[in-house]
Amino acid sequence: MSADTGTPSFFHYLPYSKEDERFGMVCTTAGAADIPPNTVYPPRIKDHPIIFRQVAVGRVLPEFQIVYITKGQGALTVEDTDYTLSPGSLFLLLPGVKHRYKPAYEIGWQEYWVGFCGDYFTRLLRENILSREHVVFKMGLQDYILSYFNRIFDEIRAQQPLYQLRACTQIFSLLGEMLVYERRKEQPGSYQKIVEHAKYLMESNVYGAINLSTISEQIGISISRLHEIFKTYTAMTPYQYFIQIKIHKAENLLEQDISVKEAAYRLGFEDQSYFSRLFKKKTGIAPSEWKKYLYT
Repeated sequence: MSADTGTPSFFHYLPYSKEDERFGMVCTTAGAADIPPNTVYPPRIKDHPIIFRQVAVGRVLPEFQIVYITKGQGALTVEDTDYTLSPGSLFLLLPGVKHRYKPAYEIGWQEYWVGFCGDYFTRLLRENILSREHVVFKMGLQDYILSYFNRIFDEIRAQQPLYQLRACTQIFSLLGEMLVYERRKEQPGSYQKIVEHAKYLMESNVYGAINLSTISEQIGISISRLHEIFKTYTAMTPYQYFIQIKIHKAENLLEQDISVKEAAYRLGFEDQSYFSRLFKKKTGIAPSEWKKYLYT
């Protein structure tokens, strides 16, 4: 669905408190601007803090930013890599990484941006979930992407209690959409069919033991290839996924008048102690305490 690019120009640089920082994520800036053709970029340069002004010639920021281009054309350079930007381009700027970007002078563009920082986002970078290798996302003009920015703008305009947290939930969702898009883009269409078939076979045999040989044979690929595809597509091994659905099934059984021993037996665990340890590891609660936990 095409994005509505009718939002008027808006930008804000945000203060945040120690209470906001305790959540591990804060929104630092957000805005939108329609840059007409033949306009020096950025316009109204003196309205921006000094560290943000050198966007067209090169700067290094102490924060993350996501920028969405919804109209026009331009260019982005991150360190020594050049990118062409067109409508539907989303790009991620990382703290401490030199970059510059601007619209084509004779064309202009429309941009939406949000800046953010905090321990949570730093951990994503440290764990390479966010990386320098994936900074441009050609996601197209999408209403749902634009809606994240507009909800952030609404929170900033209203500035009700805990608006920082509410704005950051939108940032988190936006990052999630970008990461999902990148992973799915890298997967051949056949991967989804293979993974869904494997999941179906596991769900059908949730009360038994996992047999990867049988699953791979029914799908028509080798065990090693099944493992590779499943892990790439889901970030879990087939065995890890199978254990997860067993634990979910155990939760359902324990909500009924079924003992821990009976639940373990039904789900194919010969060792009740192993089942109890596994259940607690996955849920944080011993199976004997599960039902009590639900009703307290």
